[in-house]
Amino acid sequence: MKHSSIDQTLREQYDQLTPRERLLADFILAHPQDLALFNTAELARMCGVSKATVSRLFKRLGFSSFREGRTLARQLRHQGVPVVEGGKRPAAFDAHLRQEEFNLHQMFQGLTHERLESFADALADARRVVVIGFRNSYPVALHLRQQLIQVRPNVQLLPQPGQSLGEDLADLAAEDMVILVGFRRRPQGFDTLLSNLARRDVKLALVADSSLVQAGQKAHWWFECPTDSRSAFDSYATPMCLVALMANYLLNASLESGRSRIASISHQYAALDELSLNSPELD
Repeated sequence: MKHSSIDQTLREQYDQLTPRERLLADFILAHPQDLALFNTAELARMCGVSKATVSRLFKRLGFSSFREGRTLARQLRHQGVPVVEGGKRPAAFDAHLRQEEFNLHQMFQGLTHERLESFADALADARRVVVIGFRNSYPVALHLRQQLIQVRPNVQLLPQPGQSLGEDLADLAAEDMVILVGFRRRPQGFDTLLSNLARRDVKLALVADSSLVQAGQKAHWWFECPTDSRSAFDSYATPMCLVALMANYLLNASLESGRSRIASISHQYAALDELSLNSPELD
């Protein structure tokens, strides 16, 4: 049994379970995110079964004990799998705020003005900038590309819908920069891509959570963004804050050309009537 698919294995073996085991299986299938929260006695009491039934079911699933299965569930949460903590109600607002403040504090502790400045100088001098992000990282990469292209030309977002990467990465050279965004629950092939880029003669920046801290040594610039949350889903406040920092440092590194480009873009907005500049009138 693959320990990453408890619910799938339960469904496959459901017909072979005893009536008491099915009570337990029904609860787990209906509340997979809660498995990480309970001990054997609590789970048995909630399902109306004995502790022996809990142990027997998890041994049937291929675990040495319920504790091993619970450990897996907790590991999945650290990998980015949404897991509800502290019951079904969201954490209090002040708890969310404290966690966000802590995440931002941790990120800023890992940054220095000198490192951001050297990154921005290289970003300004690069012939082409390629921003890559998959899954949860794609919105961050999209926002980063949108901010950077307001200051400098030739900023490309990858992957394009329905396209592979090889064609766009084939002509990368030393004068180019790649910014790889890689938050947890990354797709298959991400590690191969990172290793490939690290071997290439190209400037590489890696933006990710702590799960890639060792891999960050492969990049010229490593930016760690904590995404821990008091709720089931990761928070992306820190990477969005980092995007603003990167764009502002880039603008300061290329102030004259950046201001000129911003003015030119604003002129195009007006010429094409693309943006609404007035507040909507309410009836």
